[in-house]
Amino acid sequence: MSGIPRAPLFLGLAGLIPFIWGALTYLNDDLNDWGRQALGARFVGPYIQLYYGAIILSFMSGVLWGFSSKTSGSKAATCYALSTLPALWAFLKTGSGPVSTGTNLMWGFGGLLVLDAIFSYWRLTPVWWMRLRILLTAVVLACLAVGVYL
Repeated sequence: MSGIPRAPLFLGLAGLIPFIWGALTYLNDDLNDWGRQALGARFVGPYIQLYYGAIILSFMSGVLWGFSSKTSGSKAATCYALSTLPALWAFLKTGSGPVSTGTNLMWGFGGLLVLDAIFSYWRLTPVWWMRLRILLTAVVLACLAVGVYL
């Protein structure tokens, strides 16, 4: 994608691997069986997506916190408060069964994209940020949907 620096693009795409792997092992029994034997049950199907998804939401709170440091005053206070929301969502909404947790993660990633848009509107993010975040979020939501809706 033009305009996105290579390092964030490649690292962002690499961060999709657990989501894609989870969806593939959910859809393919042979791959699921191989993954269970080679990696363990926690690393296949929706379980890797749910565990990793909660980690990524928490990580993204830190990214938003970093963007918050680019402003001051009451806007900074607002940004710092908003930046905690993805981690709080992950903490409060990912402790139930796989379908409920997957649904809550989908809402969490959707909400994160809204926060990304707000921070971008306030010009606290790099100019390429939203192009990358829309791409990554679309793939994450599609992968989580496999475990939630199939």
